Amino acid sequence: MPAEPDNQYSLIRKLLPFSTAALIIALLYVGWIFYSRWQENRRAEQKAAAAKAADARRTIEQFGGGRLTILNFYATPATVHRGEKAQLCYGVSNAKTVRIDPPVAADVWPSISHCIEVAPTRDTSYTLTAEDGAGHSAMQKLLVSVK
Repeated sequence: MPAEPDNQYSLIRKLLPFSTAALIIALLYVGWIFYSRWQENRRAEQKAAAAKAADARRTIEQFGGGRLTILNFYATPATVHRGEKAQLCYGVSNAKTVRIDPPVAADVWPSISHCIEVAPTRDTSYTLTAEDGAGHSAMQKLLVSVK
């Protein structure tokens, strides 16, 4: 009977190089799959980061891109009946101070979007002036008509 275990061990010794090679090939294949998926995820993350940075650049540019800008200045409604009120709305970017002439009863301040109520008694031309801390200014005019 001792001859049988030797036969088993010799069979294992004969198959061992093949099973080792198969195991190495399987490990290499699994490793390649993990690496390629990691690489694809990395590319997708880089693409998403680039798209996010481009969106941020577009947003900054829309809001003046670091320079003093009047984004909007409008009245709603633009024409009112005597005694009615209108909303003067404005938006500025990179401003330190803002004023509206003729002066309005409400406080005004630098904002991307701010509205104040006015009640003109006759056609009135409003002027929005925004100034930054470096001595630059921007100005825009608007007419509110009264019927």
